[in-house]
Amino acid sequence: MKDLPAFKARPPDAVRDYAARVFIRHEPGHVGDTTLLDLIAYPDGHYRACFDPAYFTLAEGRQSPSKSQWSTLKKKMKRHDRGVFVFKAHGETTIPGGRPCYYVDFGFFAA
Repeated sequence: MKDLPAFKARPPDAVRDYAARVFIRHEPGHVGDTTLLDLIAYPDGHYRACFDPAYFTLAEGRQSPSKSQWSTLKKKMKRHDRGVFVFKAHGETTIPGGRPCYYVDFGFFAA
């Protein structure tokens, strides 16, 4: 595994605002609704965004997002802030209370 870059923590409200903007839905009836459910800060300065599966529009018959959909999300995160590093790992988890969700980890470059 390659060494990860150094991360710089940002004010919690700024990180939450960033993540809320990234996880916006664009479907009719939900335009502008964020799917961000939880944001977890880690001691090394990186974060985990937990979001509602409704963020992704799944093709008929699909049970989970495609590799392309995950890639598009990661590119979107970088467009919203060029100083963000997005981890390769992503997936499914649950938030407190047992609600299923997806997650993606990210951090902001220290330099």
